[in-house]
Amino acid sequence: MGYLTLSGAILAEILATTSMKYSEGFSRLWPSLATAAGYLVSFVLLAQTLKTISVSTAYAIWSGVGTAVIAAIGMLFLGETMTAAKVIGVLLVIAGVVVLNSSGAH
Repeated sequence: MGYLTLSGAILAEILATTSMKYSEGFSRLWPSLATAAGYLVSFVLLAQTLKTISVSTAYAIWSGVGTAVIAAIGMLFLGETMTAAKVIGVLLVIAGVVVLNSSGAH
């Protein structure tokens, strides 16, 4: 159940961060409300996740997957440039999450 709530927390965080891009500095109502709601849902689900998964594992996965997906969304859909440094950075984030989880952080 912990990984299910963690997945929901990640999805909510990704939607909130994407909405923030469209809020134009919180000057547009609906994207701003979507950002606030998304982060609220994300933190509630992350808090529930921490009942069953260790904080180091849950936070590493939540932040790492969120970072990697947002970077990909930016490069693929929002017109951000895709550079070798960005791709390597995302791969390093993913590698860090994998190493943390395989090193017995559960």
